Amino acid sequence: MLVVFKADNIGFYVKFNENPAAWEIFNHLPLEGIVSRWEDEIYFETKISAPSDGQTMDVSVGDVAYWPQGNCLCVFFGRTKASTTDKPVPASPVVIIGHTMATPGELQEIKAGEPIRVFVMSKSQDYSKGGNPYDDSKKLSQPEIDILVKQTLAEKNKLRVINPESR
Repeated sequence: MLVVFKADNIGFYVKFNENPAAWEIFNHLPLEGIVSRWEDEIYFETKISAPSDGQTMDVSVGDVAYWPQGNCLCVFFGRTKASTTDKPVPASPVVIIGHTMATPGELQEIKAGEPIRVFVMSKSQDYSKGGNPYDDSKKLSQPEIDILVKQTLAEKNKLRVINPESR
């Protein structure tokens, strides 16, 4: 499951894991929030109550996690206030839902107070500096297809269609 996180000046890919928390977050996409910072961690509230199975305090640079205590998504890219080394440490246990290859320097550009949007990337979008991350030989699973159809219909229902003849 490939997802895009898009802030004001940077967009980055996150490859979601296939665990219950990741699926619950994925099922609620697109999401929008306002970024908060905890040193080299960005996080934002989702108002989603996802499963907390597999909680851990052991995170690495690039990990994307769900923080059950705050119903937040977190992206770790360096030291946090709880760190005693250069390794990130969450404030309390999190569920790792994915990983990004964005560099700490790129993620450092995201500032507190910025809006952030999380959505499933379509093939026509590309927010990276390189080529298309899609592997066209990979087939979607039925749950992935069902989610994409649900999201497409929800987006379609949000559009206001103007009939030029009614002007």
